[in-house]
Amino acid sequence: MKIREFVTEFEKIIPARQAEDFDNVGLLCGNPEREISGVLIAHDALENVIDEAISKNINFVFCFHPIIFSGLKSITGKNYVEKAVLKALENKIAICAIHTAFDNNYFGVNYKICEVLGVKNQKVLMPKKDQLKKLEVYVPIDSADKLKDALFDAGAGNIGFYDECSFTIKGDGTFRPLEGSHPVSGTQNERENADEVLLSVIFEDYKKHQILFAMKQNHPYEEVAYQLISLENENQYTGLGRFGDFENEMEELDFLKFIKEKFNLDIIRHSSLNNKKIKRVGVLGGSGASGIKAAMAAKCDAYLTGDVKYHDFFSAEGKMLICDIGHFESEQFVVQQLFEILSEKFTTFAIAKTTQKTNPVNYFI
Repeated sequence: MKIREFVTEFEKIIPARQAEDFDNVGLLCGNPEREISGVLIAHDALENVIDEAISKNINFVFCFHPIIFSGLKSITGKNYVEKAVLKALENKIAICAIHTAFDNNYFGVNYKICEVLGVKNQKVLMPKKDQLKKLEVYVPIDSADKLKDALFDAGAGNIGFYDECSFTIKGDGTFRPLEGSHPVSGTQNERENADEVLLSVIFEDYKKHQILFAMKQNHPYEEVAYQLISLENENQYTGLGRFGDFENEMEELDFLKFIKEKFNLDIIRHSSLNNKKIKRVGVLGGSGASGIKAAMAAKCDAYLTGDVKYHDFFSAEGKMLICDIGHFESEQFVVQQLFEILSEKFTTFAIAKTTQKTNPVNYFI
């Protein structure tokens, strides 16, 4: 399988276009037409990971964090980023990153954190906005099913754990073919009546081009009458963070001990104890101070994330326990998640997890 084919197939599971706008995901370097000899999964594509790929004759590193993020104007090996990228290029090793595309995925980073904690009734903490669109298209009744199938195949009509969702309204259409037209039915310069349906489907914005292409390719009319409507509805199945409830509430100190055990932590930085029980918990892997207000709005008793700054802890205002469990520590399950996904999807070449340490943070206890 070629790298290009791998990326295309993987994006059917986790689309790169559901990543945050600031992010740099997808194929970062390497020849997309090269055949894959093997895949090495890592949290970060550091130089020691590239060395491991070389030793194992693997030419594709699939990582969570993008090693190339912003401001890279040259590759001469003057820092840890350039050293890793330069060595990858010299040894014909491609690097692909997923980052916030996996953060935003329903079964991604934050789903796993909640699963480890045993949280029930999970919901997305910060659903993505301005992402849903509705297509309304007029089509002859006898062509409606064909068009509907084509739109479904292109990814329209997926709502949460349902697919092939649509709505149709029957009606009477009129048109008059003018000079230069080539109508499927009717006579030029004469008004025609047609039994039509208004077909409506919802889809994520990043699918727009493929869905419009499918519509035009499978519609019988020379001129297709349609409209796109941007919806204000939040996508409840895509977005950052997650929250849910424990089956049984905990005392704050018991909760902190529980978190240390589940995440194998040496320390937890947290806000002042509030002397209230913990029932609802919010989580956001990585740098998640941006989710504090959303967690409070969701009435979370505790919030787990990483990279919380000094002043961020004041945001709790005595209403919620904010816990900084570490950036890497909150994302520690990612490599195993990706290994399971890729191993199930791709079976024609070796897929391995890196044995190298990529977390740069150490603690003196």
